[in-house]
Amino acid sequence: MKNVNLCDTLSFQLKLLSSMKEIDRYPFTKLVIERNLTEREYDETMNLLQTLSDIYEAEREEGLLDYSSLLFHYAGMVCWKLPITQSLAALHSEGYYKELTELLLSYT
Repeated sequence: MKNVNLCDTLSFQLKLLSSMKEIDRYPFTKLVIERNLTEREYDETMNLLQTLSDIYEAEREEGLLDYSSLLFHYAGMVCWKLPITQSLAALHSEGYYKELTELLLSYT
């Protein structure tokens, strides 16, 4: 029997999963799979979003009206594997940080 590489098998299985119609309801998860993000890169992205959400809340309480700097922060710090606008739209569609992602998308 031929020795099968576990990484190749998992990669194939993930491709099958990502091609399923059901995955379209989870566009950010699909993007994470398609772009081969590691768990660390995923966690860093989610931590970045939490940080930006906290900054947004603080700046909003201070009466700030222009939040474009948050988009620059996101664009500069998000994992290089994630397209900026596509990842924000996917996050928003999947329900992550809806208010923040909607705001950031308005600047794109």
